[in-house]
Amino acid sequence: MKLRPVFSVGCAVAALAVGLPAAAEPVTSADFAKAEARAVATLKQMTVDEKYVLTHGIMAVPFIPGTVVPADGVLGAGYVAGIPRLNIPALTESDASLGVAWVGGLRHDGATALPSGLAQAATWNPDTLYAGGAAIGAEARAKAFNVLLAGGVNLARDPRNGRTFEYLAEDPLLSGVLVGAAIRGIQSNHIISTIKHFALNGQETGRKYVDVKIAEGAARESDLLAFQIGIEQGQPGSVMCSYNRILGKQGCDQDWLLNKVLKQSWGWKGFVMSDWGAVPGVEAAINGLDQQSGEQLDKAVFFTGPLKAKAAADPAWAARVDDINKRVLTAIYATGIDKFPAKPGGTIDFAAHGQIALDAAKQAIVLLRNANGALPLAKSTKSIAVIGGYADTGVLSGAGSSQVQGEGGPAAVRSVGGDGPFAAFMNQQYHRSAPLKAIKALAPQATVTFRDGRYIADAVEKAKQAEVAIVFANEWRAEGLDQPDLSLPDGQDALIAAVAAANPNTIVVLQTGGPIAMPWLDKVAGVLEAWYPGARGGEAIASVLFGDTNPGGRLPVTFPASLDQLPRPKLDGADWVEPNFAGDAAPGKDQLHANYDIEGSDVGYRWFARKGAKPLFPFGFGLSYTSFAGSGLAIAAKGVSATAHFTLTNTGKLAGDDVGQVYLVSRKGEARRRLVGFQRVSLAPGASQQVSVTIDPRLLADWKDGGWTVPAGDYGFALGRNADDLGPVVTVKIAGKTWKD
Repeated sequence: MKLRPVFSVGCAVAALAVGLPAAAEPVTSADFAKAEARAVATLKQMTVDEKYVLTHGIMAVPFIPGTVVPADGVLGAGYVAGIPRLNIPALTESDASLGVAWVGGLRHDGATALPSGLAQAATWNPDTLYAGGAAIGAEARAKAFNVLLAGGVNLARDPRNGRTFEYLAEDPLLSGVLVGAAIRGIQSNHIISTIKHFALNGQETGRKYVDVKIAEGAARESDLLAFQIGIEQGQPGSVMCSYNRILGKQGCDQDWLLNKVLKQSWGWKGFVMSDWGAVPGVEAAINGLDQQSGEQLDKAVFFTGPLKAKAAADPAWAARVDDINKRVLTAIYATGIDKFPAKPGGTIDFAAHGQIALDAAKQAIVLLRNANGALPLAKSTKSIAVIGGYADTGVLSGAGSSQVQGEGGPAAVRSVGGDGPFAAFMNQQYHRSAPLKAIKALAPQATVTFRDGRYIADAVEKAKQAEVAIVFANEWRAEGLDQPDLSLPDGQDALIAAVAAANPNTIVVLQTGGPIAMPWLDKVAGVLEAWYPGARGGEAIASVLFGDTNPGGRLPVTFPASLDQLPRPKLDGADWVEPNFAGDAAPGKDQLHANYDIEGSDVGYRWFARKGAKPLFPFGFGLSYTSFAGSGLAIAAKGVSATAHFTLTNTGKLAGDDVGQVYLVSRKGEARRRLVGFQRVSLAPGASQQVSVTIDPRLLADWKDGGWTVPAGDYGFALGRNADDLGPVVTVKIAGKTWKD
């Protein structure tokens, strides 16, 4: 039983992605079926030695002593040699989901930075994710990359996770649909996209050692379902496995996860690549890993000599090596990277791609508070005090392997210390799109002053002198680090409170990598969540502040009122001593656990509903400068198939976007809370639109005894403004059924 898309996603946006071959289209399951037959034929022509070429690759940057990037390689995440005799291309790999990675500026070029993954998810719009994927895929081609390490879809189980900004949401349907759209866009360029990090990779603290405990049913109904939907809809050529352990075994050495779930249960035909430095030994091959990536970061190169020795001694291992090659070749042929080779020196239409980034950033901004209609600001405002957040320089981005920068590099860099080879990955960087400049452009008659916020007294004085005070507050996140709590760093909470006390018309613009606490919330007039807004973020923020754009973003994650509301109020491993880079033993190395059985499949808003807890802001929340109404919810059910029909109406005076959200709220008399359908629509004042969304039966089901079960009975559904604000319940009878994937 396969998922039907919640949206009909068009491909016209692909025309904006410069560098596509003329006939480029998203990759389909039929492409994989044809490619597998070709792969089998090629496999028969391979010599024994050639079968150990595609099994491993290097990290293609000179950070590790002795690293030499081959002449046909590109400075980037990775390189896997090809086999010219058989017209098998080398794999040239770049991070990541947000654009072609900067890699510390080693290539002396730039790329378009999309808004963060969390920002893109806040659009609730697969078309936007597709357009962004098509653009960054085209830029990868233009720089001679044919593999993009994109598709981050780990669910946000902990709001403190340092990589939350890269990922999408806390809900499997929203995450899966959106990542599938992004992957389709990327692979429409005849390059391979990954989906990652498989799986249950919920924190950065002790990420190579934390052992996740979770029942199979809970995993299948949550994190794994997000991957399953993303794979079905996106058809990625590769899956990247994760650093963490699951039930005692590393994610890249996991027979249950890689063989039984991914390859057997789901029937996926692509190849599993490791995360960089995530391979514990050669046995990972028999447990489902197909390719050792970034091999310099592992203790040894396991997928050459050691793998060859195993295959020579055991027919089962020899068959596994053949399967590895078949899978890598299938991905190459399905995406067409052999027929449409990516070559250096391609042209990039940065203006067109910048517009895609700008549109995404505008759609992503969430209006969280608007007391007494403080927003939008009038362009006739006479005086504005802009405070903090490097707003005079640029907009914040997250750090790590996903860091993207445009031509000319970052507008500002704030060092967070360190002098090792990876220190450049960990700098706090800003994109060249200054909100201050954009604000001045939209309010040319206003006196606009700026203070950096380092001295609260200075900021307060300027706020007193202005009609409006706009405080930019930043919460920076990075791969490899988690947040200790949900506060704003650098005394920004105190700054906001002081400015708000001085000027009641204070607007806060948040640039955060995830949920934060807001102890000053009821003291300010307005709050915009802008996330990390990407290459054109400054213009997007100003556009929303002054009403050129009506905010239509909705939260893809719950903002808790306190850490005590979380399943794990204390972050697992916060007091743990991590082993050194080589992974040598340290106290507690084998005792670092994360018990996901506490919440099971009830991630995020489901956990809050289960506990009856009121968050600071619920999943799906977002205000507008106009008003909307949802009505007429009807559920048409036949067997376990169901479709929701409803009407959205703009009841206000301004055009704007609304997001219809359909939730399962009860099953056989027991409370449930699951998003089962959604759609974003644009409505003129007074206009209405009828919407229909197909409900995936897996969202109604439990996983047990090796399959999905929908129990027969009454099911209650509601149309919601968000996960907490639900309309009347509509009850329908649904027939029971049990099935395998």
